[in-house]
Amino acid sequence: MSLSLDERRKVAESLLRIKAIQLAPEEPFTWASGLRSPIYCDNRMALSHPSVRTHIRQQLCSAVEDAFGKPDMIAGVATGGIAWGAYVAHELGLPFCYVRGEVKGHGKGNRVEGDLGKARNVVVIEDLISTGKSSLSAVEALRAEGLEVKGMVAIFTYGFDLAAKNFAASGCPLETLSDYPTLITEAAQREYLTEEQAGALIKWREDAAAWSQKFTAAVAPDGVEE
Repeated sequence: MSLSLDERRKVAESLLRIKAIQLAPEEPFTWASGLRSPIYCDNRMALSHPSVRTHIRQQLCSAVEDAFGKPDMIAGVATGGIAWGAYVAHELGLPFCYVRGEVKGHGKGNRVEGDLGKARNVVVIEDLISTGKSSLSAVEALRAEGLEVKGMVAIFTYGFDLAAKNFAASGCPLETLSDYPTLITEAAQREYLTEEQAGALIKWREDAAAWSQKFTAAVAPDGVEE
């Protein structure tokens, strides 16, 4: 863990303050997977806030160098990691590429976009880690291009056990600027949450699928509570 607890709390507070992370345990969000979740994270919001954007960029750069040294190249994961990766590459004076979610359906059919040149290794920048599936798919795409992936740095992680297992299995070290336990502690201390709400959010992360099913079961198909 590259960042101190104080720095991790500062990142969490910034994301809460600008509503890049929103918490709604009573009226949960629906993720693309269909799961109901009491938290929604959109770190692209930070791009619209210069002071927060600058702080996150600086922390990403520090995390890259502290954890992995200076790589030959920085890669961003589409779409959320592209802007952050480009900022980091610019700050560190390094080449940049990005990885599409899937192979391009026309033209040269690329998945990795950019001039890889003589790069031998790369650090990947991501905005958010949930299960790690899409992020690690990008890692495999870079490896298929012959690059050594030194590791990944992300802004925030939910800290799911599945993600930890997936990253361990892939052999890709992961560093993050902040994380779910830090966020909940910070949110409670700054009164974004009541004690009861904080408890609900902790239970959600322990078993997100079961939490989602319980909430869905308590709501009729038309959205009216039974």
